[in-house]
Amino acid sequence: MENISLLLSDALAPYRVSLAPSDLQGRLRLTIDDQAGNTVLNRDVNQSQLADTRALTDVVDGLHRDLLIAEGRLEPSMIAALRVVGTAGRYGAEMR
Repeated sequence: MENISLLLSDALAPYRVSLAPSDLQGRLRLTIDDQAGNTVLNRDVNQSQLADTRALTDVVDGLHRDLLIAEGRLEPSMIAALRVVGTAGRYGAEMR
């Protein structure tokens, strides 16, 4: 668990990541603190998500997005708009 915590901290630098048991169902509490020690995000994740490379990548991508939102650098409505544009591009390419 310490290795995963270090990997997450490297991926999310300058934030500090800590992991602690959350419940008896194999979930972990992932806490992200800023440089001043203030908690920015808390998430519960399954241990299996941290063991699989693809799932871990998805977790980190989601955390990056959530940090951008928490910092005020990305609006949730912008995410929805980007998804619509991405979907329209895929469907348009299939029709050609």
